[in-house]
This record gives sequence, C-alpha cells and structure tokens, in this order.
Amino acid sequence: MNNFRTILASQDIWYVLLALVLAGMVSFASTPLVKALSVKMGAVDVPKDGRRMHDHPIPRMGGLAIFFGFVVSMLLFVPLDMEKKGMLLGAVIIVVLGVLDDKYALPAKPKFLVQIIAALIAVLAGNRIEVLSNPNIFSSNPVWQLGWLAYPVTVIWIVAITNAVNLIDGLDGLACGVSTISAATMMVIALLVSVSELGELDVAVMMAALVGACIGFLPYNFNPAKIFMGDTGATFLGFIMATVSVEGMFKQYTIISFVVPFLMLGLPIFDVCFAVVRRVSHGQSPMQPDRGHVHHRLIDMGFSQKQAVGVLYVISAILGLSAVVLTAGGAEKAMIFLLAMGAAAAIAWRVFLTGPAHEKPEQTEESADEGEDGHE
Repeated sequence: MNNFRTILASQDIWYVLLALVLAGMVSFASTPLVKALSVKMGAVDVPKDGRRMHDHPIPRMGGLAIFFGFVVSMLLFVPLDMEKKGMLLGAVIIVVLGVLDDKYALPAKPKFLVQIIAALIAVLAGNRIEVLSNPNIFSSNPVWQLGWLAYPVTVIWIVAITNAVNLIDGLDGLACGVSTISAATMMVIALLVSVSELGELDVAVMMAALVGACIGFLPYNFNPAKIFMGDTGATFLGFIMATVSVEGMFKQYTIISFVVPFLMLGLPIFDVCFAVVRRVSHGQSPMQPDRGHVHHRLIDMGFSQKQAVGVLYVISAILGLSAVVLTAGGAEKAMIFLLAMGAAAAIAWRVFLTGPAHEKPEQTEESADEGEDGHE
C-alpha cells in the first residue's frame, strides 16, 4: 500500500498519465481517417466462413490508429536509446506487414519469416532476455545465465506473443481490450518498480502510451464494431508488449521476473497453447485456422458477443491483478494472489475443458495464418 501512495504522490504518475491521454487523443482522432483509408485501399473484411462473427463487410486496418497514437506519445515522452530504436524499427516492420496482410491476405510462412526478422532487429538492438530467475527456490543458483541462448529465446518469446495476441482477435473489442488490461498491468508494475529506483519509468510511460492508444480506438471497436484493428493492430500490440516485457520484467533478478510476464499475458498465452495442442492432435498444422478458440467456445455456450468479451476481460483482469499483487509481495497479498488464481482457474476450467469441443477444424481456402484477421 505504501508503494501505491508513493506513486500517487510522485510527479511520475502525472507524466505517465499525460502520455496516456495524448496517445488516446491521437488514436481516437485518427481512427475515422484510418477507416476511410481502409475502405479506399480495399482492406475490408468480408465474412466468408463460419469463423467470422460479423455478417457484413467491415474495414480492418484500424491498428494504424493505435500505432499512430503510441508512436506520437512515445516520441514525445520517452528518450530513444538503442533498445527503443530497435523496438520501434521492428514495430514499423510489423505494422507494414499487417497493412499488407489486411489488404492481400498474405500466406502464413512469409509473414512468420518477416516477424522473425522484426524480432531479431529488436533483439540485436539490446532487447534480450539475458537472465532468467530460477523458479527452483531451493537451488543455490538464483538465476540462469542464458548466454548465446538469449538470442533465440527472446526471438521465440517476441514472435510467440505477437501471434498469441493476434489469435484472440476474434470478437469485437476482445484483443484490444485484453491488450489494454495487460498493458495497464505492466504499467502499474513498472511504476511500482520505479518507486524502488530500479529505472522502470520509461517502461511505464511506453505502456501508458499503449493503453491510451487502445482506449482511443476501443469506442470504434466495441460491438457492433465500426472498424477492426486487423493484423495491423493485433500483431503490433503483441510485438510491443512482448518487447517491452523483455526490457522491463525479465531484467529483474527475482522470481517475479519469471512469473509476472506470463500472468500479464496469460489469456493469449493460454489460448495459443490450447490452439496448438488442439490442431496438432487433429493432425492439422498449428497455423491452420479453426473455430475452437476460447471466444468461439463462449459463443457456443450461449453467451452473446458482449457477454463473451466481458468474461474474457474479467479473466484478464484477474490475471493482471495477480501479477500486481505478486509484485507487491507480502503474505496477505500472496493469499489474495492465490485466491485470484483459483478463480481464474475455475473460469478457465469451465471454458476450456467443459465447453463444447470442435472435433475437426474447418477447412477454408484462406491463408492459414496465425492472425485469423478480421473475424472479430
């Protein structure tokens, strides 16, 4: 509690909030322009199969507005060192790839290769997971030094989270809202850490910019959506959160650094793991689109789109709260963390294990991409 009081009394919180508000204003103001651009370019999602949750064409390049809001705020409020320049360059590549995919529906393998290149640029610029805290609390070695493994491990992390966020982009406002919650969690944790003078204020400001950019876009993306963020937005959000988590959370030498990123991004990680297992068990490629994601299961259980999105927001919020509680520490807070995790586990059990199963993924003529873009 003292840490939270210190944050509220600090000037840093106003700096962070200013970055958030500016990003939100830019994103909100630019979305109608991006919508018009999407229509003019032909980047419109036309429902063609049962995986789509909408029944009429909708522009799907809205992620550009989120990108604009984030970049403007970050350039004004965050000093650009080599790591941040590498992250921004990688993000630009991801956004350009997303724009092309939203217009032309690119094949999965070339997209995957470009994502690896973008992640590698960020990694070579210094965004690397060089050490991991040892989850074995009984070990005499508190950390694992990754050495040369830092490069492949970090690339895998960034590409995996990039695609994990893209995979949950299946209902109006879902991926954007979940990303908002995850980024807000990371922002709060970074502020808590910055109070301890561990230099995480830049991480807090970047996440505030991302939160603001998402909030500015959400009014257009809530059900019924006027515009989708498409691969442009979903992959951008995943890339930024994955890269910033490397710069922030993974560089602490505590058990927190091992657990917290997985809690903050718990829902997309959980969904992508189940997607891979489900598809492989059916003899399909892990990149083959299907209709077995958590949001599809909730719809098949009788929830409306708004209700399903609300349930998944609650799960994300529980996981985010758990990450914050774990960071703050203390016996009582740890108990709250356990209770929150128990509630999340109960909801996840209901959704993933007792929901209706889809025995075989649908076959479509679309590209089998990790993003399943536009079927919000």
